[in-house]
Amino acid sequence: MKRICMILLLAWTVLTAPGYGKTYKLATISPDGLAWMKQLRAGVRQIEEVTDGRVQFKIYPGGTMGDDITVLRKMRIGQLHGGVVTAGALTRFFPDLQVYNLPLTFQSYDEVDYVRQHMDITIKEGLGTSGFETFHLTETGFAYLLSKTPVTRVEDVRKLKAWIPDGDPIAADLIKTFGVSPIPLSITDVLPALQTGIIDAVAVPPLVALALQWHNHVKYMLDMPLMYIYSLLAMDGDAFARMSPEDAALTTALLNRVFEQVDEASRMDNNKAFVALAAQGIKVLKPAPGDLPAWRALADQSVDDLLESGQMTPAIVDTFNRHLSEFRAVPGTVAGDEEDIAVGADPAGPEDTASAAD
Repeated sequence: MKRICMILLLAWTVLTAPGYGKTYKLATISPDGLAWMKQLRAGVRQIEEVTDGRVQFKIYPGGTMGDDITVLRKMRIGQLHGGVVTAGALTRFFPDLQVYNLPLTFQSYDEVDYVRQHMDITIKEGLGTSGFETFHLTETGFAYLLSKTPVTRVEDVRKLKAWIPDGDPIAADLIKTFGVSPIPLSITDVLPALQTGIIDAVAVPPLVALALQWHNHVKYMLDMPLMYIYSLLAMDGDAFARMSPEDAALTTALLNRVFEQVDEASRMDNNKAFVALAAQGIKVLKPAPGDLPAWRALADQSVDDLLESGQMTPAIVDTFNRHLSEFRAVPGTVAGDEEDIAVGADPAGPEDTASAAD
C-alpha cells in the first residue's frame, strides 16, 4: 500500500510540475474561418510543435463560451484560461486602458502608430498587475457610426438608440455625453436588436459590421472615425505561469508574432470593408466643416467627465496627449486644427461619399 501511495504521489508531482503538458482553453466571439482565426490556429499549432506538446491550446470561437464578460468570468473560475476580447471588457481591471478609445482623438493611423509605440507597454503592465498575461495589442479599427437614419450633426445623434457593450461603464458614460440613449447588450444580442428596432445604431469598425452581418440592417454610415478600438489576448496569469520559463518564452514569442501579423492585416481589411459597405448600398455621409466644432466640444467634454468621475487617471491622459503633441509637432503631420479632423482621411473610405448637404 505504501508503494502504491508513493507511485501516486510521484505521478501527481510530475503531472502538476511546471512545464508538464497542459491544454490551455481560449475563447473568442469571433466566428471561425476569419483570416485572423486561421493565423491564430496556425500559431498555436506551431507552439505545440516547438514545445513537443507540452503547451497545447483548444480554441472556442463564435461566442460558444459566451461574450467577452462571460469569458472573463469563466477565466476567473478556471473554466477557461484566456480569451481574445475587446479592450473595453477589461476596464474594471485597468480603467486606463481605454485611453486609446477616447472619442475623436486620433486623426490618422500615423498618430495611432506613434502613440502605441510608446504606450502599449503601459497597458500591458497595467493589466499584468491585475493578474493577466497579455500579448501584442491588436487593432480592431476605427469605429464609424452606422445607423438607420442619417446622421451628420450632433443634433442628429441625440435621436439614436445606440448599442454599447454590456458591462462597459466607460462606454456608457462616453455615449451619454453625446446625448445618445445607450442600450447595453451582449454582442450576440446586437443583430436581433437591430432587426427588431430595439437599437437603431452601432459604432463599430467596418470589418466588424460586415463579419457580424449588422450592415444588412442599417442604411447610413458617418464618415468620421469616432474612436479607435483594439483587442487583445488576455490569459490568466497564474495559468500561464505553470509553463516552464523556456516554454513560456517560446509561447510568448510566437503569440506576439501572430498578433503582430493580425494587427497589420486588420488595417487593410477595414479599409476594404469600408469600400465594401458603400458598394453594398450603405450611404456614406460626411459632416459639414461647420459642424465639426460641436462634435469636438462634446468629445472634449466626455474626457473631462471621465477624469472628474475618476474613471481614468489624469496621468494617463496627460501622457497620451504629450505623445500626440510630440507627433504633431513634426513638420508635415496633422497639426490638430478643427478643420483637419480625420473625416474620410487616413482611416477612411471611398471618394464617392455623400456630403452632408445631399
